[in-house]
Amino acid sequence: MDSDPERLLARIQEATSRLVTTAAALTDAQAREPSRLPGWSRGHVLTHIARNADGLGNLLVWARTGVETPQYPSVQAREDGIEAGAHRPAAELAADVTRSATGFAEEAARVPAAAWDVPVHGLNGPDHPAWFTLFRRLTEVEIHHADLGAGYGPQDWPAGFVADELDRVTGQFAGRDDVPACLLELADTGQRVRLGPPPAESGDVTTVSGPAWRVLAWLTGRDDGAALSASGGQDPASGRGGLPPKLPKWS
Repeated sequence: MDSDPERLLARIQEATSRLVTTAAALTDAQAREPSRLPGWSRGHVLTHIARNADGLGNLLVWARTGVETPQYPSVQAREDGIEAGAHRPAAELAADVTRSATGFAEEAARVPAAAWDVPVHGLNGPDHPAWFTLFRRLTEVEIHHADLGAGYGPQDWPAGFVADELDRVTGQFAGRDDVPACLLELADTGQRVRLGPPPAESGDVTTVSGPAWRVLAWLTGRDDGAALSASGGQDPASGRGGLPPKLPKWS
């Protein structure tokens, strides 16, 4: 995974530029339409992306000053903020995404080199070095841009992002007892990755093959996996082989 702040900031800028272009093209009616996330309109997704920039910016303040600065005051405050802003006109939503992204970039520019290794943490999860906040932001922009369902999809994710995010996601899934035993084969890179606990028998492992972007979309719940090739094992939901197994929710 890329851990260089300068490179990550450049990647965030490129991803944000693509997102802003999409957001600026939305009409008010389109902003109120459902996104690809259950229960959320495109306005919810855009507001979430904007508040995420503000929240992750707080972690950069923490790293720079040494004063613990929470990402959000609470889970409820995060949810309330998203709901409060979700129903604004499309132009206001796009402006908010741009403003918050600019604020995040400005805060990142204030972080001295020595502070990028300062441990910080979000609402949930363990401490991580401040530089990882940049990768978290890149993930939010790329994943949720696709969640808008407005012309940009997982097939458009840059190859570098797909590679880094696959490392992250498979690392999170590796060894978990609720993850079915899988062998992932990435058709475009030749990489093979094991998921889940060791199987009781060799025949219990499902081999799932496909392009890296589609495998990542399936792992993150952005694709049902129907277009992937699966062999061996069984689908826990149906009891039939030949289907990618059902995965627990990724977050």
